Amino acid sequence: MHGREIFPDNTSCSGFCAKCGTVHTLGPGKAVQHCHELMEKLDDTCRADFDIAENEANPDLSTAYLFGKARGQMFGVMTYLDADGQEKTAKAFSGQFNGYWEIPGWVPPVINPQEFYTLTADTERKIKSIGRELEEHTPKSASHMNLCAERKKLSQGLMREIHSIYKVHNFRGEIRAMPEIIYGSKGIPTGTGDCCAPKLLNFAACHKYTPLGIAEFFYGLENRSATRSHKTFYPSCTDKCGLILGYMLCGL
Repeated sequence: MHGREIFPDNTSCSGFCAKCGTVHTLGPGKAVQHCHELMEKLDDTCRADFDIAENEANPDLSTAYLFGKARGQMFGVMTYLDADGQEKTAKAFSGQFNGYWEIPGWVPPVINPQEFYTLTADTERKIKSIGRELEEHTPKSASHMNLCAERKKLSQGLMREIHSIYKVHNFRGEIRAMPEIIYGSKGIPTGTGDCCAPKLLNFAACHKYTPLGIAEFFYGLENRSATRSHKTFYPSCTDKCGLILGYMLCGL
C-alpha cells in the first residue's frame, strides 16, 4: 500500500518567524520517496529498532504498539547535505515510541531525556500522590477542590520547567529555550517541539547540515478523531510545532 500525499502548496513544514516578520517554509522534495522506503521497512520488520540486529531487538519497540493503544504515530524523513556536501537522510518519530525517547538509528529529541526525567520525577510523584488522595474525598467538597487546585498548580509549574529545557537551534547559529520563541499569553501547548519536523531540523542545525526537504506520514491505526490515517502524508502541525518552526527554519 502506497501513501497518499497531502501537501498544500507543496509545503511540508512552515512557521512564522517573529525576527524576520515572515513565514519560512520547506517542501518535501525527495524525502517522500525515502518515506515510502521507511514504510516498507516498518512493514517488513514490524519493529522500530530495525537498525540493530534482530536478536538484539527490544519487544517494546514492535509496531504492534501502533495498531493497539497508541492508535498510530507520525514518522518523518529529512533529506540534507552534510558538511562535505553529500546528500543523506535522517528519520524521526513523533513524541515517544511506547515510552522511549531514543531508538538507535533515529534522531534524538530536542530535549535531553535524562534532564527531563531528573526534572519531572519528584513533581510527578507528588501529582500522582494527590491523585490517590483525591479518591478519598467527596467530589466538589472543599478539601477535594483544594487538592485539585494544588495538583493543577504543580502541573502548570512543571510544564513551564519542562518547556525551559527545550533548547531549540536554528540556521543562524542561535539557540533559545522554547519560552523565548513562543510569545503571547495563551501558553505553550503540550507536545510542542516533540513532532518529527522540529526533531529533524534541530538535528540538522546542531550539526550544521543543510535540510533539502522533510516529509511526514502517519503509520498505524487511525486516530480517534479520524484526522490521521495509515500511510497518509501530512504537513507539520500548525497549532503546536508551527509556533517554533519559523524560528527553526530561519537562516536556512
